[in-house]
Amino acid sequence: MPDKPLDHQIHLSDPRALRAYAHPTRMALVGLLRMEGPFTATRAAELTGESVASCSYHLRILAKYGLVEEAEPGAAGREKPWRATASYTDWPTYSTDPAVADAAEALSVAVAESQFNRLMRARELRHRLPPEWQQAETYSDAILYLTPEELSALGERINEVIAEYAERGQDPAHRPEAARRVAYLHTGYVAPEQPNPPAGPAPAPAPAPARGEEP
Repeated sequence: MPDKPLDHQIHLSDPRALRAYAHPTRMALVGLLRMEGPFTATRAAELTGESVASCSYHLRILAKYGLVEEAEPGAAGREKPWRATASYTDWPTYSTDPAVADAAEALSVAVAESQFNRLMRARELRHRLPPEWQQAETYSDAILYLTPEELSALGERINEVIAEYAERGQDPAHRPEAARRVAYLHTGYVAPEQPNPPAGPAPAPAPAPARGEEP
């Protein structure tokens, strides 16, 4: 299959595209194509547990909105291979258009649910990992006081570090022998205020969890 490099990012702003992508099977297919593709609907069914017909349908919907494309144009039937069109998907975090805002929020919620389910599945299976991987995993959080500009700058700095490893996703030749697929999640959001602050003196803060431990 052709080894065509992926575009860096695809931006979704059409409410129809946003809602189409906010489907767990479609998000899974795009993610798999980025890491394992190109592949056919038959292979997609093997990877997702869905039927071939279901995967073929979802791949056509994704192609309609530019998230995937035929890897070998002109191939026919369910055995034609598909590829992702970009390494990352981006969508608005704010819009004055209610239709865009609602669809973008629905997608963000769907992505958060998918990430939570993946995290919980990883927690269930982590006891099977070698000790060095269990020790390397990290689960931590922090409460910071930032301006909007500082929060944006912090995200950009983290993205720059992550980008140093991006080429390993597309080209296995760049992966060290001991490398494994790692899901790295970082998010920054305005923490809601406590609805009912405790009366009286504030309690002493609990010790911060050690790096790698559950908070």
